[in-house]
Amino acid sequence: MGQRSRLVRPRKVTGDGDGLVSHAGVAWLAETADLSGLTAGLSAAMALVPQRRHDAGRTLAQMVLALADGATCLSDLAAIRAQPTVFGPVASAATVWRTFDHVGSVELRGIAAARAAARARAWAAGAGPAGDEMVVDVDSTIIRTKADKQDAAATYKRTFGHHPLLAMCAETDEVLAGILRAGNAGANTAIDRVQLLADALGQLPAAWRTGHEVGDDASMVERRILVRADSAGASHWLAEECVDRNIEFSLGYGIDERVRDGVIGVPTGCWHPAIDADGQRRDGAEVVELTELVNLDAWPQGTRLIVRRERPHPGAQLSLFDTIEGFRHTAFITNTAGYDIAALELRQRQRARAENVIRDAKATGLANLPFDDIVNNNVWMQLCFCANDLLGWAQHIGCVGQLRRATPKTIRHRLLHVAARITPTRRQLHLDRHWPWTTALLDAITRVRNAFASLSVTATATTPAAL
Repeated sequence: MGQRSRLVRPRKVTGDGDGLVSHAGVAWLAETADLSGLTAGLSAAMALVPQRRHDAGRTLAQMVLALADGATCLSDLAAIRAQPTVFGPVASAATVWRTFDHVGSVELRGIAAARAAARARAWAAGAGPAGDEMVVDVDSTIIRTKADKQDAAATYKRTFGHHPLLAMCAETDEVLAGILRAGNAGANTAIDRVQLLADALGQLPAAWRTGHEVGDDASMVERRILVRADSAGASHWLAEECVDRNIEFSLGYGIDERVRDGVIGVPTGCWHPAIDADGQRRDGAEVVELTELVNLDAWPQGTRLIVRRERPHPGAQLSLFDTIEGFRHTAFITNTAGYDIAALELRQRQRARAENVIRDAKATGLANLPFDDIVNNNVWMQLCFCANDLLGWAQHIGCVGQLRRATPKTIRHRLLHVAARITPTRRQLHLDRHWPWTTALLDAITRVRNAFASLSVTATATTPAAL
């Protein structure tokens, strides 16, 4: 076989390489975790866990790195463990398993507090929403399992597993909070959604929480928050909870008999063109407000009902009413006042972004719950959220262009999986100069360092001693 027809040039492959580092880009994530305070926060959260050789919180932080790099089980931590020159000593799989077993309610609250504190610092460094408004998407997903694990049950999709409920920040693609539920848990369980909302707000920096505690006066609100969900989230309890917290809501609404009667009663010419994200008219789609035609007295005062009709795309599931009318109808309710109904409908339609966040969370370990015990699986889920957050912070602060919103799969392939050589003194890491994205990774590391360094300078400048 000629040299030109071969896909690989070396004819001999050995396993005696030394001074090399695989997946060197993970060091970028490790530095982001350290600078944001996530590593120290997890260490503090696990301070009461018995320790011998390894800090329990640092062990969880290393598991977060592994999840961000694509780990799906505890044994995948071996990729981090095999490189002590970069990541230091890493606990064995058995020790990590025991660490999970020592996590209880106190430690879980500590992990949540560590995530919130690190998020506040990361957002201050540039990873947070750009403006003073934020959308919290609430949605559920299915995690399938073949094993008879605790709380695993048949799901409404005729699969077997768990049915967690997640709250996600639409602006940053972070998973703020989640509740790990049995597979047969209801999609519209109001008490779960109310608890999830409280947990999600607890993850926000102080400025975002101001005015959003139950009973706070509306004049205290500094930042606007909208809760967005599909029709499964349209519960009176959740809507009232939003009102009590001075939060706007936009919830999917089922097409029932009252809505159908309202649609039929809309006078000709009252339908308005729907719009796309670029502000242009959406072909074949129209919206109308039915607030005056449908009784909404059971909902909080100021609730509006908006319906969209659109020519059905091939394969769309249509009701008998849709078939007769020739349109596919969807509806939602909101307490936002003063906005054009086309803009409100576009905002509700953009809820589909939550599916991408769930996809990314599953790509950072959430697709698999490796334990038999529900508590350990809950800890695993929280670490998956940490990994998803860590990737998001590193991207939003360090990356530009397409890499800033790239999926975990793309970030791993281009930035995390670069090879490198480490010096004998372990003081320098030399990335492969032939790798196409080496410059992008070096720039990302520099931006992360500078962003957090500027926070330290600002904090020092505002201390009483400095003043």
